[in-house]
Amino acid sequence: MPILNPNDPEGAIAASAQRNSNWGRWGDDDVLGTLNFLDEAKRREGAALVRRGASFSLAQSFDMDGPQRGWRRRTNPVHTMLDTGTDAERGTQGFPHGLGGADDVIFMPLQASTQWDGLGHIFDHGRAWNGRRAGDVVTSDGDAVTGIETVAALICGRGVLLDVSRAVGTGGELPDGFAITTEHLEATIAAQGESARVGRGDLLLVRTGRLARARREGWGDYAGGPSPGLSFTTADWLHDSEIAGVATDTWGFEVRPNEFADAFQPLHQVAIPNMGLFIGEMWDLDALAADCAADGVWEFFLTAAPLPVTGAVGAPVNPVAVK
Repeated sequence: MPILNPNDPEGAIAASAQRNSNWGRWGDDDVLGTLNFLDEAKRREGAALVRRGASFSLAQSFDMDGPQRGWRRRTNPVHTMLDTGTDAERGTQGFPHGLGGADDVIFMPLQASTQWDGLGHIFDHGRAWNGRRAGDVVTSDGDAVTGIETVAALICGRGVLLDVSRAVGTGGELPDGFAITTEHLEATIAAQGESARVGRGDLLLVRTGRLARARREGWGDYAGGPSPGLSFTTADWLHDSEIAGVATDTWGFEVRPNEFADAFQPLHQVAIPNMGLFIGEMWDLDALAADCAADGVWEFFLTAAPLPVTGAVGAPVNPVAVK
């Protein structure tokens, strides 16, 4: 495992980016990154995992009682009714024969709740996924190259849940600042058994228990504050495992505070623009984890299509796991 030198974040990030780069792997024009690993055979493998027909939504609620606290202008969703039952009762909607209806609108940052980070979300020294100039990819008009709509039909296949909180945590939850290392991931796989194997094209879910704690104690600093999460040192494991995507039940995917004092989300800096890895955040894994623990099966069919907002660098998703 690579040694983490907290005194040299620039060097560590650069070295990891070079080791784990997938630039050019699928050609100079590639816009899919690690989703290239999730092919038709992998989707068939995922679909074959459906046995009971039990399904689990892995999305948080999209409403004003959400995790956001205004960091970088991120707010919770605001839902407003345009037409209501009262309007219908009054007969003022203009429809014939007594027809009435309701309609509504929502305002929200696209990464306010359960979501995917797209490949245009993070840059490394002015470079986007596959070595492109950041300014050529994302402008005021949005991401014209790797917009989230490019993968709207692709993110479905074999999902695997690693409940690290259950395997190595105390009371089923990891404390804030707990850095999940490669050793923790492999120990969890060993504890959960064959159905928890992780490999090419898989959609990996990692549970820390942080969301369960937020629901019990209140949101507090869930959005942006201290949290358990993946260690920067897992970049090599994520790359070598050739997974298609990874999602966690935390706001930021990686451990917070970050392991370097003078860095912000360094694992993002390696994973998204260099590795081309799709990252999901704020997923609700609690009910699925309970079911997996009960039947001992940690693999399932997962469909997690992002809302195809043209040019978006991230988008909401309602992931559904089916066992």
